[in-house]
Amino acid sequence: MHRTTIERRLSDGHQRLVRARSELAVLDEQLMVVNEMADDTRLRALVAETPVAAKEHDEVSRQVSAMVRSRQALVDQIADLEHRQDDLLERLTIGPA
Repeated sequence: MHRTTIERRLSDGHQRLVRARSELAVLDEQLMVVNEMADDTRLRALVAETPVAAKEHDEVSRQVSAMVRSRQALVDQIADLEHRQDDLLERLTIGPA
C-alpha cells in the first residue's frame, strides 16, 4: 500500500475516531440523566404502588437498557477504529508486511 493511501486512511480514521469519542461523551451524559430518572421512577413506583408508576419505571428502565446497548456498540466501534489506526501506523512506520 502506498504511503499516501495509508496517510489518507489514517486521516479518515482519525476523523471517525474523534466523532465516535464525541458521541460517546454525549451518550455518557445522557445516560447519567436517564439513570437518575430511572432511580426516581423506581422510588416513586415503590412509594406509590400504582400500576401507572410501575409502568413509568418500566419504560425508563427499557430506555436505560437501550442506551447501555448503544454505548457498548459505540465503545466496540472505538476499539475497532483504534485497532485499525494502530495497524495503519505500523504499516506507515515499518512498511508493508
